[in-house]
Amino acid sequence: MKYLLTGEETQRLKFRLVQPEDFDSWVSLFNAKDIAKHLDLDSALSEHELCKIWFKKVFYRYDNSLGGMNALIDKKTNRLIGQCGLLIQTIENMERLEIGYSILPEFWHQGFAIEAAIKCRNFAFENNYADSLISMIHIDNLASEKVALRNGMSFEKRIKNFNIFQISR
Repeated sequence: MKYLLTGEETQRLKFRLVQPEDFDSWVSLFNAKDIAKHLDLDSALSEHELCKIWFKKVFYRYDNSLGGMNALIDKKTNRLIGQCGLLIQTIENMERLEIGYSILPEFWHQGFAIEAAIKCRNFAFENNYADSLISMIHIDNLASEKVALRNGMSFEKRIKNFNIFQISR
């Protein structure tokens, strides 16, 4: 499947496809403050309902060749710590390739998001998937904005409640 980093690795992480068995570990993401808002999901829904929506989107992308999130596995502990990947997004009627990332709260502030995002950036450019990449980040998600900036991206524009950051080859 194009755009997926299955089998790729970084210093601390292994990339693999998200599996249905990851659901119970991933549901804890939706306990974190403002996560539903940052992911453009309905914050009135339960954590379990939000996780179901998330997984439905992940598998829809896999099934329809729209890229997708990869499970990020800590090499030392073999635990799921997050998801990151290359996603086809339609922005203002134009398809663009996005680097998306989400890390489980217990692993925040340990550099996993930037490590995975850099791997995605390099993988996309090395495989000539696009001449530029974006990250679409909710305007209130300052931590993800810092990851985009550290990944060499710069602010491009704001669309509704999202800032678009971009990097060219």
